[in-house]
Amino acid sequence: MILVDPAVWPWRGRRWAHLVSDHSIDELHDFAVHLRLDHRQFGGDHYDITAEHRLAALDLGAAAVDSRELVRRLRASGLRLTPQQRRLAPRPG
Repeated sequence: MILVDPAVWPWRGRRWAHLVSDHSIDELHDFAVHLRLDHRQFGGDHYDITAEHRLAALDLGAAAVDSRELVRRLRASGLRLTPQQRRLAPRPG
């Protein structure tokens, strides 16, 4: 399932959210294609998305969860990476 948390993280004058899959990274990348996300938004185990992309993700069927639930489900899936692993993760595309 694709999950998205609230767009509360400020950066560059915008609010950002996190988009993850609790199933597979392939599922996450496939969903990102539908949202037309830039591969630079991928952080190894999640995509950083704008508030506008968050709304589009919800329209496409992503489930809205709070940040704690998002991380809990990502960890439970085994897809959560350490900060070092996220820095070294290959970018799609």
